[in-house]
Amino acid sequence: MGRGTEFGRVALVTGCSSGFGLLTSIALAKQGYVVVASMRRPEAQGALLEAARVAGVESSIVVKGMDVRNEEQVTSVVQQISECYGRLDVLVNNAGEALGGLIEEIPLSVWREQMETNFIGMVCVTKAVLPLMRANNSGRIIQLSSISGEVGFPGFGPYASSKFAVEGFSECLALEVKPFGIDVVLIQPGAYGTPIWDKGFSSMSSQADSPYQELLKSILNYSKRSAENAGNPMEVAKLVARIVAMKSPAFRYRTPFGTRVTMLAKRGLPERWFQRMILKLLARKS
Repeated sequence: MGRGTEFGRVALVTGCSSGFGLLTSIALAKQGYVVVASMRRPEAQGALLEAARVAGVESSIVVKGMDVRNEEQVTSVVQQISECYGRLDVLVNNAGEALGGLIEEIPLSVWREQMETNFIGMVCVTKAVLPLMRANNSGRIIQLSSISGEVGFPGFGPYASSKFAVEGFSECLALEVKPFGIDVVLIQPGAYGTPIWDKGFSSMSSQADSPYQELLKSILNYSKRSAENAGNPMEVAKLVARIVAMKSPAFRYRTPFGTRVTMLAKRGLPERWFQRMILKLLARKS
């Protein structure tokens, strides 16, 4: 089938200049995958290539410039994968950003940017790879969602909305593509220290006379405390590597342990109790 047997297994990972995407690319390359590592700004590939050099997997990493919001670029990269390798075994939809603020005060342009990157971009990439996976009657699509895809948190309305959309999309997708040998898996990371939150925090602001100033201050304090105690993002990369090696993975994974506890609380408590619990957490000073 094309040159697929010559190269072995092939993975496409989006958003690879830093964070989960960079670490996942290295983890998959160490498992023997040729990894097409895409990023919006290919000039930012230095950190990935240095990590690949240290890990001894430089020859397995192929960097491609690809903005997930640009359908022409996405189509071109997937076409190159088809022509060069004849197959795509794994897609890791990781590219995204976190934008925040208080809902009443967030401009519509921010909502559009958030949905365009985290949701529409993910849809664009997924649609582009499906014909290639379907032709091979195999493939695994791993969606880097978030605990924010099931738990709304004040101050992160745009981000949570985009991740709730990813969750619904993925549930529909899993049912549609299963008959064609394509598997879909969701990962819901909780608090991990990755660069995505730098922009998220910096985008949170309010007007001087905003009625939300005290709430925003509490949100920022809580979020920064969480970031300081965040888990090692390598845990997520290792989880992806384990999932691609499984014969029959679960549909949804939550990590770290605190994320699973949060979901148990949300499902086990009356909804109003859970909301009060979130607000009490915000009110804590340390």
